Amino acid sequence: MARPSSNEPDITPLLIDALAETLGQVEIDGLVLLTGGASRETWSFDAVDTQGTRTPLIMQRNRGGTSLGVAFDVEDRLLTAATRAGVPIPEVVVGADGCAELGSARITRRIEGETLAPRIIRGDEFAQARLVLTSQMAAALASIHSIPVDEAEGLAEDDPLTQLRFGLDMLGVVSPAFELALRWLEQNRPAAPRRTVVHSDFRVGNLMVDQTGLLAVLDWELAHVGDPIEDLGWLCVRAWRFGGEGVVGGIGDVASLLAAYKESAGIAVTEDELRWWVIAGTLRWGMICAVQASQHLNGHVKSVELVTIGRRIAENEHDLLDLLSVPRMDPERPLPIVDHGRSSASELVAAVRDHLSDRVMPKLAKGDAFKVRVATNALAMVERELAATAPSAFDIDEPGLASRIRSGEDLNDSELADVRAAVTARILVSNPSWVSAQAPEW
Repeated sequence: MARPSSNEPDITPLLIDALAETLGQVEIDGLVLLTGGASRETWSFDAVDTQGTRTPLIMQRNRGGTSLGVAFDVEDRLLTAATRAGVPIPEVVVGADGCAELGSARITRRIEGETLAPRIIRGDEFAQARLVLTSQMAAALASIHSIPVDEAEGLAEDDPLTQLRFGLDMLGVVSPAFELALRWLEQNRPAAPRRTVVHSDFRVGNLMVDQTGLLAVLDWELAHVGDPIEDLGWLCVRAWRFGGEGVVGGIGDVASLLAAYKESAGIAVTEDELRWWVIAGTLRWGMICAVQASQHLNGHVKSVELVTIGRRIAENEHDLLDLLSVPRMDPERPLPIVDHGRSSASELVAAVRDHLSDRVMPKLAKGDAFKVRVATNALAMVERELAATAPSAFDIDEPGLASRIRSGEDLNDSELADVRAAVTARILVSNPSWVSAQAPEW
C-alpha cells in the first residue's frame, strides 16, 4: 500500500483506527496531502477492505495546530442540517468525534470532479457546465440560506464591519484604501438585513463540478450567522473570477444570478445591496491575505504560499479604489517610493530559501541537491544584503492619510491621487497583470 512522502507524517495507523467502526478492517492506499487550503490540511486516499472493495475518501484537519474557523463538531451539525435542506455536500463517513486521535478532523467520501477554478472557468470540457452553473450556484445558496438558524447551534454572529476593523487593527494593516472602503461601508450600510446561515466562502474553487455542473459545496469552516447577501457578494469578488469575464465567479452576470436567486429563494436582492457586499468582500479578502501571511510570519505554519499571499493585499486595495471610483493614476506621474508591507522582500527571500532547503532539496539526487544548495546560498546573500541596506524614505505619508480618513476627514483630489499612486506602485511590483486597461466591473 502507498504511503505519504518522507516529508509528511505517516497518519496511516490513525486513519485505520478512525475508520474501523464505520468500514471495518481496512488498509489505506494512495494517501496524499493535497495542495491548497490555508487553514486546513486535505488528504486524499482510498480505504480498501478485506474483500478488496475501495472507498474513496477525503480527510480534512486543522493545519499546523491552528483553528481559523468553525470547530469540526459544530460544522458536523451544520452539514447534517445542510443535507436536510437539500444542499449537495459530500457524505460524512467519520465525524469529529471519531477522529479525535487525528486531531480536529473529519473524513468524507471523495467525489470525483473538478475543484480547480481556472479549469472550471476556462476549460473546454466545462463549457456545458458553465451554461448552468450560475443558476445552480444560486439554488445552492438559497438552500443554504433556508437552513433554520436554530439548527446551526455554535455558529458565530458578528457585525461584519466591527470584525473587519478589529482584524485589520490586530494585524497592523495600515491602508488609506482600506480606510476609504470602511468609511463608505459604514455610510452606506443596508438596513435591516435578513439573518440566516451564511457559508461565507462560497465561490468557484470551493465547489466540486463536473461536465454537468455543480456536484457539491465544500469548505464550510468559515460559516456563520449573518446577512445571506454576503454569499452572493463574495461570489462576485474579482479575486474569485480567475481571469474569467463573468462578474459572477468568472462565469455569469449579475442579472442572471439575482434572477436565479429570486426564483429559488423567493427573495429579491437589489444590485445596490449586492454591491455593498462586493465591496465588503473585497476588503475582507484583503484582511484574509494578511491573516494567512501572518501564519507564516508568526511561525505557526512554514509556507511560501502563505507568505506570498501577504503581497496580494495590493490587489484588494486596487480593486477597492476602482469600486469607489477613485481615478486611476496619471500615466505621466513617476511611481512613488512606498512601503510594500508584509511580507517584506527579505521575508519573501527567507521563505523561498527555507522552502528550497527544507522541502525541495531532500527529495533530489545529489547533483540536483547541490544546485539547490547553491541557490539557497545565493538567496541567503540577497537576504543579508536587504537586511544591511538602509530603508528608503517613503514619498507618501500613508499612515497619516489613513489616520485622517479614519477621523472623518475628506481627502482632496491630490491626496486621493497619492493614495492611488501608492497602491499602483505596490501592485506593479506584486502583480502587474492585475492592472487592466479598464476598471473591472464589480
